[in-house]
Amino acid sequence: MILPLLLLAAAPQTNAAGIKPAPETTPVAPLPPANPVPYTDPDAANVMAPVNALFAGIAARDAAAIATAELPEGGGATIVIEQPGGARTVSHLAWAAVNAHFQPGPEKYEERLEDPAIETDGDVAMVWGNYRFFIDGKLHHCGVDHFDLVRKDGQWKIANVTWSQRTTGCGA
Repeated sequence: MILPLLLLAAAPQTNAAGIKPAPETTPVAPLPPANPVPYTDPDAANVMAPVNALFAGIAARDAAAIATAELPEGGGATIVIEQPGGARTVSHLAWAAVNAHFQPGPEKYEERLEDPAIETDGDVAMVWGNYRFFIDGKLHHCGVDHFDLVRKDGQWKIANVTWSQRTTGCGA
């Protein structure tokens, strides 16, 4: 008599529609809210230092200066290019390949990062923001930059950078 009751209790339970409910999950505390933009933490300037050094190196077209902002053992860059028709390509470049794009030349490069969001946790940081890239003062493309940074030996360095790149919807 008890065996049929045990088998019934062990059988998967379903609702009236015959659907088994999803298993319960362990409650997890929500993530803390994101920091306000612009970020006012005193360490924000230190986190932004390698990002600003990278932009200065781009403007100077100086690969060696750019390399000083990078964590040598970092991952490099991932680029998502969106064509005007909507097609997308994803590529990844090691730091050496990224830096090779910034050799001396006649054009003037400028990248502007607008109101970046900065998040830190000890020796790990993230910078995220919309950017616009100009060549000789003319808007060339825009997108979103995402920098992963680590503090090593007291210095913030860019471990990875990921950006989207498009030529439409960039504004003025």
